[in-house]
Amino acid sequence: MSPVIAPAALPSVSTLTPPAVVQKAKPAPHGWTSYTVRNGDTLAAIAARTGTTAGTLAAHNRLRAGGNHLAVGQRLSVPKSARQARAEAARARAAAAARAAAIRRATYVVRPGDTLSHIAARKGVSLAALLKANRLSTRSVIQVGQKVRIPGAGAASARRPAARPSTATTTTYRVRGGDTLSGIATRTRTSLRSLLSMNRLSSHSVIHPGQRLRVRGTTAVAAASTAYVVRSGDTLSGIAVRHHVTLAALLKANHLANANRLTLGQRLRVPGRKASTASSSNTFAGRTYSSAIVSSANRNRARLARSSVPSRSQTRAMVIATARRHGVDTRLALAVAWQESGWNQRQVSVANAIGVMQVIPSSGRWASDMAGRRLNLLSTQDNITAGVVILRSLTRSATTVDQAIAGYYQGLYSVQHQGMYADTKAYVAAVKSHRSRM
Repeated sequence: MSPVIAPAALPSVSTLTPPAVVQKAKPAPHGWTSYTVRNGDTLAAIAARTGTTAGTLAAHNRLRAGGNHLAVGQRLSVPKSARQARAEAARARAAAAARAAAIRRATYVVRPGDTLSHIAARKGVSLAALLKANRLSTRSVIQVGQKVRIPGAGAASARRPAARPSTATTTTYRVRGGDTLSGIATRTRTSLRSLLSMNRLSSHSVIHPGQRLRVRGTTAVAAASTAYVVRSGDTLSGIAVRHHVTLAALLKANHLANANRLTLGQRLRVPGRKASTASSSNTFAGRTYSSAIVSSANRNRARLARSSVPSRSQTRAMVIATARRHGVDTRLALAVAWQESGWNQRQVSVANAIGVMQVIPSSGRWASDMAGRRLNLLSTQDNITAGVVILRSLTRSATTVDQAIAGYYQGLYSVQHQGMYADTKAYVAAVKSHRSRM
């Protein structure tokens, strides 16, 4: 007989307690945002409004379970709605697009045929601002594909110190060999845009030695003098050179004679410089030439101005034919000729470098010896022959093409013994750039 279990020994169904089910809060599908508690808010009401539960809000904000003690101004994290998420994404895309557009506006990629002056004119900024933003000079050479920073007009003006009072008059500038529109604009303190407008030119216009251009001729009022304390080894002429003032101006400012001795600790007034409208007509590329050389250059320029010379296309064909005849790379000869004169026989520099290949008389005599006959540099064909045979000699004597190109500008002996000067390096880069496009 089976034992009888008393009913009291069995558990009562009514006394069984199911285990508590803890629901984990699902993460907000669109992320979280901030909400500021307002008067009358409850956790449940906020949860309903933001599409979640009071428990999820309490857990995420580390509030006491079941508590509803909220304070006006209290900040809670609540789930973002899909609409909010879309709006934020749209704002982010717009901001990214604006940044990209700003970068594109502030950066220009150099294309074939570009020059710094062309870029400045196209972008509506001054050449000086463009050079400063990119730490370049008017002699700098730019390469295709190079990125150039375009300064913002507002930012540039905000950083620019207040200009000194100035007086502006329109004067005439006579173009010299090697001049460029951007270089003339910088030298005469005329904006490139004004220079082009006053002379009815474009950024692609070609200028010729002897041509007269109207410039602003702005002359800044002299800057206030500054003080200088004499140090060991100082001389009056050395101080003048260091501060870019004339010795006469330094003597006058301090009521001194040239024979005055300086003493350590002596205080001198260094006068501020006035900006000149143009450099000496005897100076080119930082070098000053004698009056005899300049006079000879003027006579040769006048002769060529009265002479008939070939067109650029005819000159190009002559350079190619002459280079082939003498075994010189035609692209190199064309590039040097273009850099020197733009294939223009009427070019004569202040140093009396003549014609298409810009050959000076002494180099012309050397070229005549190599050619076996006397070459007349005022004749286009003889001028090209002189430049080509000089190039032939340089390419045979130099160790590299770069050295040969530098030798044409600086002299091969100087290049080999002193290295390339800064302007020579710029010249070599320019010729190589032209050569790649010939």
